[in-house]
Amino acid sequence: MKKLTNAIKAKRSNQIKRSNRVRAKLVANTDKNRMAIYRSNTYIYVQIIDDKKWVTLASASDLKITEGTKTERAKKVWALIAEAAKKAGIEEISFDRNGYKYTGRVQALADAARENGLKF
Repeated sequence: MKKLTNAIKAKRSNQIKRSNRVRAKLVANTDKNRMAIYRSNTYIYVQIIDDKKWVTLASASDLKITEGTKTERAKKVWALIAEAAKKAGIEEISFDRNGYKYTGRVQALADAARENGLKF
């Protein structure tokens, strides 16, 4: 059981390292706002963040969306964040995948964002 716990800790540690590495590059090299995602086993959360002011400009999640698969719900989350982004006047962002691989729900969310006119 101890080996399993160490393996889980190592996996989480590696994910945090990837997340910090990606975020450091995004924040240092751009003046754009950052779209950060968090993906749990059941839900996906999205925030648009202004790193200079340390303020969340818009946020959305699929907590209230009940129909469809997790990937389909991720695409619907984009509709929610797009409305909030338009209200805030945001057209161009940096995509922070937060250390997650660019597949499945993460890719579906990014593709939906691109289809709806957001540039990153």
